[in-house]
Amino acid sequence: MIYLEDKIIKHKTTLEKGEYYECTFENCDFTQVNFSDFIFIECSFNACNLSNIKPFNTAFKTVDFIDCKLIGIDFTLSNSFLFKVSFENSTLNFCSFYQLNLKNTTFENCALEAVDFTECDLSQAAFNHSNLKNAIFEQTILDKADFRTAKDFAIQPENNQLKNAIFSRESIIGLVQHYNIQIE
Repeated sequence: MIYLEDKIIKHKTTLEKGEYYECTFENCDFTQVNFSDFIFIECSFNACNLSNIKPFNTAFKTVDFIDCKLIGIDFTLSNSFLFKVSFENSTLNFCSFYQLNLKNTTFENCALEAVDFTECDLSQAAFNHSNLKNAIFEQTILDKADFRTAKDFAIQPENNQLKNAIFSRESIIGLVQHYNIQIE
């Protein structure tokens, strides 16, 4: 297993199994790559395609994904110890974060269609300008989560913990639409 520190890695389609510390990955296409047992610490992925990667026991410790495509990833397979990620201008459709600790996670201008957040801890998470169409929130901790600029979400308050969560007047429909009522 290799160890790389403070490297810029561009235009790759494969990676050698190892520990990557403070590395930046730019314009890489890692579609369906097996990242089992890889370690990423304080890394950044910029304009990369990581769709359908295999993250079995992969460590994502303070990893930023910017302008990335991350479709169909089962993050529940990754190593949950010190798991910390952020997403900006990225597509995460059909991903699963089931039961993960996502406290303070930022989703900035992201597509989160049909993402599974069941039983996650999303306390103080921010969904800034993100689309949550068909995202699943069941038994999810959303205390102090920020949904002010999020759109297309549907959250049932009786099935989730929402203490001090923040919503805009425009987005409040996402909390009541399952009651089949009309708001004018």
